[in-house]
Amino acid sequence: MYLTTVSRPVADRPESGSPESGPRRRRLAMVSGNVVALGTVSLITDVSAEMVAAVLPLYLVLGLQLSPVAFGVLDGVHTGATALLRVVGGYAADRFQRRKLIAGLGYTLSAVAKLGLLLAGRSIPAIGAVIAVDRLGKGVRSAPRDALITLSTPPEALGRAFGVHRAMDSFGAFLGPLAAFAVLLVVGQSYDAVFVTSFCVAALAVVVLVLFVRERPPGAVKGEVKVSVREALGLFRGGPARRLVLAAAMLGLATIGDGFVYLLLQRREDLGLRWFPLLAVGTSLAYLLLAAPLGVLADRIGRLPVVIGGYTALGATYLLLAGPVDGWPLIVLTLTLYGAFYAATDGVLIALAGPVLPARLRTTGIALVQTGQALAYLVSSVLFGLAWQAFGPDTAIRAAAAAVAGVLVLTLLLLISPSRLTTRKVPR
Repeated sequence: MYLTTVSRPVADRPESGSPESGPRRRRLAMVSGNVVALGTVSLITDVSAEMVAAVLPLYLVLGLQLSPVAFGVLDGVHTGATALLRVVGGYAADRFQRRKLIAGLGYTLSAVAKLGLLLAGRSIPAIGAVIAVDRLGKGVRSAPRDALITLSTPPEALGRAFGVHRAMDSFGAFLGPLAAFAVLLVVGQSYDAVFVTSFCVAALAVVVLVLFVRERPPGAVKGEVKVSVREALGLFRGGPARRLVLAAAMLGLATIGDGFVYLLLQRREDLGLRWFPLLAVGTSLAYLLLAAPLGVLADRIGRLPVVIGGYTALGATYLLLAGPVDGWPLIVLTLTLYGAFYAATDGVLIALAGPVLPARLRTTGIALVQTGQALAYLVSSVLFGLAWQAFGPDTAIRAAAAAVAGVLVLTLLLLISPSRLTTRKVPR
């Protein structure tokens, strides 16, 4: 059970009767029920998503014979192409105070995309279109979901709240590849069976969202003016917010994508195709075990040091893939470090951004941070695919490790001093 002993700042306390309300003087409170509900939705959704993600690289690269360049373009371009819609969705959620509705739309799109993979068959353009819909759904839902978490949690406990949410999320990611493995074990090499099962699980997540996630009704505060485009653009005039978006974009350049990491491991160790989905299980297990403790640590020592530590683990992961270690030690170390990277960065970066962004523009600001990362990820995926094709995988992964080191230095220069984002306590 995760507990917090901090009280909610007066300015951020919900009015009586709101979903997050409770005894005003209670100082010992569990993590918000909304955080648990959203964590449950993410858990179920990740079971669905990771079932597909666990088999998709094999399906594309080994089944349809896509080159590394083509896989990098397909993986990166569709993430980047839908990135700008994150901001549109975030702004709409803030303007109309309908964060749950926008998040629900995103979850629904991702669920429908699982069925689209059945209809796409072996057509690369059709598969690309379906992946684009899936990424669109993920892009639309992420910022409203994270904004609901920040608005349901005291600023001093955001690391803990995101740690609990991401732990639940990673438990779903842990179960997803196991589910895909079980389906393949029962029906053989039938990717269609994986896609159908994945859709059914995703549909369940939408039902849980509708029934259990709560949000303050729009217009609950009298005289509240709707967010304008000019006000949203004003986020770029704020120094801390602008630096966060730039830092997020640079950090995105250091990320090459799970598919490449697992393909490199499979290539080095010559793993059987049936065992490939289990690589994601190892990453998710490390993520699951570390997400909540690292979230609590981020609240205590500062969120930026934890994020920096996470990207250091990412650089070490890349070096291992091109190093002398092989066999089971390589697999265990790589997946553990990769899971630690996600646990230290995924939710903690948003927790870092939350207190800097005004509540009225929380979703828009988070969407800007996520969009910066997604657009940079587009560039990173394409460049890594090109480097693999031109110079070989070992040279490409070493270059990725060098990029991580350079990005970390720039991130520290941007955030460590002027924004004071490394302080232990968030100012009220």
